[in-house]
Amino acid sequence: MPALRVRPNVTDYGQACRDFSWQRARSLLSGLPHGRGLNIAHEAVDRHVLAGHGDRTALRCVAADGSAEPVSYAELAARTGRFANVLRGLGVGRGDRVASLLGRCPELYAAVLGTLKNTSVFCPLFPAFGPAPVAERLRLGGARVLVTTEELYRRKVAGVREGLPELEHVLVVGPYRDPVPGGRSLEELLAAAEERFTVPPTDPGETALLHFTSGTTGTPKGALHVHEAVVAHHATAATALDLHPHDVFWCTADPGWVTGISYGVVAPLTHGVTVVVDAGEYDARRWYGILAGERVTVWYTAPTAVRMLMRASPRGGPAELPRSFDLSALRLVASVGEPLGPEAVRWGQEVLGLPVRDNWWQTETGCIMIANLASDEVRPGSMGRPLPGVEAGLLARGPDGRALVEDGRVRPVAGPDEVGELALRPGWPSMFRGYLHDEERYRACFADGWYLTGDLARRDRDGWYWFVGRADDVIKSAGHLVGPFEVEGVLMEHPAVAEAGVVGRPDPVAGEVVKAFVSLRPGHQPDEATARSITAFARRRLGPAIAPREVAFAADLPHTRSGKVMRRLLRARELGLPEGDVSALETPAAPEARGAEDGTGAGSAGSAGAAGGAVPAGDAGSAHPPSGEAAP
Repeated sequence: MPALRVRPNVTDYGQACRDFSWQRARSLLSGLPHGRGLNIAHEAVDRHVLAGHGDRTALRCVAADGSAEPVSYAELAARTGRFANVLRGLGVGRGDRVASLLGRCPELYAAVLGTLKNTSVFCPLFPAFGPAPVAERLRLGGARVLVTTEELYRRKVAGVREGLPELEHVLVVGPYRDPVPGGRSLEELLAAAEERFTVPPTDPGETALLHFTSGTTGTPKGALHVHEAVVAHHATAATALDLHPHDVFWCTADPGWVTGISYGVVAPLTHGVTVVVDAGEYDARRWYGILAGERVTVWYTAPTAVRMLMRASPRGGPAELPRSFDLSALRLVASVGEPLGPEAVRWGQEVLGLPVRDNWWQTETGCIMIANLASDEVRPGSMGRPLPGVEAGLLARGPDGRALVEDGRVRPVAGPDEVGELALRPGWPSMFRGYLHDEERYRACFADGWYLTGDLARRDRDGWYWFVGRADDVIKSAGHLVGPFEVEGVLMEHPAVAEAGVVGRPDPVAGEVVKAFVSLRPGHQPDEATARSITAFARRRLGPAIAPREVAFAADLPHTRSGKVMRRLLRARELGLPEGDVSALETPAAPEARGAEDGTGAGSAGSAGAAGGAVPAGDAGSAHPPSGEAAP
């Protein structure tokens, strides 16, 4: 591993775990003046101004044309104060829900933090959703306010507005020509508002954020997070992302996902760093240009985005594009939202000069739980180790692949490298506090003092965790339990394979056989010879019990909007079953932007996905996916 240019925040993992406490992490934040509680927006912006750091650059807003506008912490404090006063003037107050349907723009930051200053609840929505999923989330969330552009309103909301009786106010960002019901120009409202705003007393347990995450069945789940979550956002940005006060940080996650809020807005600002905000679409040359031009030091993106860059400069092939830019400022690259295979880690080392460091979390966890730290030697393919303050375990499974609960009790797996359901001991500050209007669904996530993630993993003898797959994705073939992620990772090492999705196809003898759907790299033909080559390669690497029995070619696999291959959809199409809820399906117009919170890594059920691309990289984003948009 090359010499580190900055001393990592964590140099001795064991000692850091022994010394850590969430109470101590809380003491590193200021709290509201005069002991009036804890408010996310105050910790992200106002406390820096009060400490005399208002002249620091908070945001570097890169427009679609490449021009950049700096926004200082003092300016951001004023903008967020104005937005809070706008809400106050509309009669929107404590606990009222404010939704956004916006891309990455300065107004987003004013909306997020201004809403939180006002002790209202912020609910981000993904702009690439169609009208139906947008309407469903606005309705379920009971949003009183929507912040969006006129174009997005016309395309996504106007046709379903009659079904949203609780939506009173539409605050329009940018040009506003044609009146909409309850519509006001946000620019005009902000110009007329006072910039001074006193944050009211805020209990740490008050709801602050509502993140929708959809599973394979049922309506989207609204995960509720509280103001105390900022303690975990701040702590994990220091440990997992190794943020230091003078860093320039770029998180490519779309703000419609948990990663784009937790680590695109809140976490970096609590550290007083400069946050790059890119309004443009994905383009390899543009991205390298931003990394170089903005002198980015810490970059948080998605595995899909990394793979797209790999195609632009493949390992073992020409790397002129990245090497034509000065990336010398870059010191750490991290990734989340879906599986990150060993090839991507090695590509980063060889082309960028830095390994891509995977991490794992989910919408429900609210922050990174497991990571490869800056001081760690990266083990390609591993999620890393639990962060200080996080207690993780692997639980023995029952016949359905989930943790076996007998008489209310669970038991850990027997030994190293045994696959179990990944579970976490509750108690970290950003843990979700419920599913909106669904207490029963929330209670089902816990057993015997553990939060059950729905992800399968194994732990090696040294304590590193390795993602296996979602419990409901596991293939049971001839007595073997096959994790699709493991198979997909090997398939993608074949020189012809650009992407792979693996499912189980029913078989009268084996129960299920492994079937792989692959898209090919340029220059390779979807013919029988290529299929035989891929199958033989997989058998050599995995053995005949795990390797695919069948290989099918697809020009473009179905993806969630956070970049994950939708195995559920592949399976439904293979079996001729109803496709179910496809609101998380990436639109055909957006494949280029597929870059994954929220958000999230490997590929679990409710990950932090949306951590990359012009459309996400949680939905927390798991680095893997619990039940969310990040799910495969």
